[in-house]
Amino acid sequence: MKKLNAIKSMRPPVTRDIVNRFLKIVLVTLSCVVSFCFQASAQDMHFSQWFNSPLTTNPANTGFIPDADYRIGVNYRNQWSSIMSVPYKTMSIWGDAQVFRDRIESGWLGLGGVILRDVAGSGGLTSTKIYGSAAYHQMLGVAHLLSLGFNVGWANKRINVTDLKFPDQFDGKFFDSNMPTSVVIDAPNINYFDMQVGLNYAYFPTDKLYLNGGISAWHINKPRESFFTTADSLSGYDSRIAPRYNAFVNASYKLNDQVIINPMAYYSTTTKTNELVAGGNVQYNLSGDGETQLIGGIYYRAGDAFIPMIGFEWKAIKLMFTYDATTSSLKQYNQGRGAFEFALLRHGFYNEYNGDRRQSICPSFKY
Repeated sequence: MKKLNAIKSMRPPVTRDIVNRFLKIVLVTLSCVVSFCFQASAQDMHFSQWFNSPLTTNPANTGFIPDADYRIGVNYRNQWSSIMSVPYKTMSIWGDAQVFRDRIESGWLGLGGVILRDVAGSGGLTSTKIYGSAAYHQMLGVAHLLSLGFNVGWANKRINVTDLKFPDQFDGKFFDSNMPTSVVIDAPNINYFDMQVGLNYAYFPTDKLYLNGGISAWHINKPRESFFTTADSLSGYDSRIAPRYNAFVNASYKLNDQVIINPMAYYSTTTKTNELVAGGNVQYNLSGDGETQLIGGIYYRAGDAFIPMIGFEWKAIKLMFTYDATTSSLKQYNQGRGAFEFALLRHGFYNEYNGDRRQSICPSFKY
């Protein structure tokens, strides 16, 4: 990866027409996002390592890979195993890549996809989601990048009714699943279409400083999600998923040839539920050439948990581990043992580029 001026000499100047057309598209999309924000849900899958799950953080991250041409990742989260016989488990497999870098003036496309699976509770509540993502990235001058992305996909949610027990099956001492129940789950397996949209901005004035932030809106089509189709229609209950809105900001600063610091924050809100995670990590160069790094950090989810992190990077492979140490009132039940999570990522370059046509727009130890 070359110095920052490599990209300046490599890329042709941005024409005013291209920039104006792209800005018009961005403004229209941003208006749609803002309008959704003022409309009035189900719990979404989420990771403490949101920064290591870029496609589920913001679809505009698709193909926005500061130090490579493509990447793939695996995420796993195990939550509340200390207080539940069947803990919540969330898994994902994802990947994305940059395309048409040589065919679009000062820009490129990003294409990717993600598979999510979540299993919760003794009833086997299982969610499976498959999304395809696309984003357009446009250089504005030599130190600014604007990205617009969306994803669409299919979601399935099912539950094992035979494993559920209801209040009218309590005989005074035990729950008897053989007793009849008045609860009727008439749709234990449902499917729906889902859609998200997002916008990102990055600023990289030197090879030592990098700033990035974005906003996104999820479930903008407000899909219906319910196991009680008949009951919902009779009661008038609105079982549509309320839109969720995310915002994030992160930065990287290279202190010297040994240390890079990465502060960051993430905010998510839907109806009356909010989540704020803030903190950062430090990369330490173990090998001198940046091929081997030790990564450590700590985050805090407001009102819920401290999240220490440890990680290791070797060549193009990175393994990160976090642990949610509960600080809320739930601590008296789980003794602070909230969740553990890991992320495994790999990035790389296309063979035809041989690493010469790309450079890092964020601080790096390697060059």
